[in-house]
Amino acid sequence: MFSKITSNIKVSVVPEYDSKNSYPSENRHVFKYNIVIENDGDFRIKILKRKWLIFDVGFGFTEVVGDGIIGLTPEIESGDNFAYFSNVMLRSGVGNMSGKYLVENSETKEQFEIDIPKFHLLSEVLSN
Repeated sequence: MFSKITSNIKVSVVPEYDSKNSYPSENRHVFKYNIVIENDGDFRIKILKRKWLIFDVGFGFTEVVGDGIIGLTPEIESGDNFAYFSNVMLRSGVGNMSGKYLVENSETKEQFEIDIPKFHLLSEVLSN
C-alpha cells in the first residue's frame, strides 16, 4: 500500500496487475488500482478534479486531467472516506503513477490540492 497525507486528507493506493485483461505479447499490461480517500479534517470536502502523471518505461510520461473521479464529484464528510477502483494500461509493463486531486472545502468554498502518492506498477510476467 502507498499512502500520503495532505491537509489532513489521506490518500491510499493498492495497485494490482490484472493478468486476466493483459496481453504481454501485444505490449498490453493492465493494472487495477484501489484508492481510499480518508477525510480526517474538520470539514466536508468535495473532489472536483484529478490530475495523473503516468510513467511507462521506454514510452515516457502521459498526463491525464479530468473532472471528478470515475464520473463522480464525491463529497466526503469529516471522519468519513470514499473508495473506488480504476485501471491503467502500460505498454512496457513497468512504470508508476502519481497525481493530485483538486478539492473544495464545502463550507468556505476554498479550493486546494491533495497529493496522490506515487505508486509502482510492475507486470507479473516481467517480475518472474
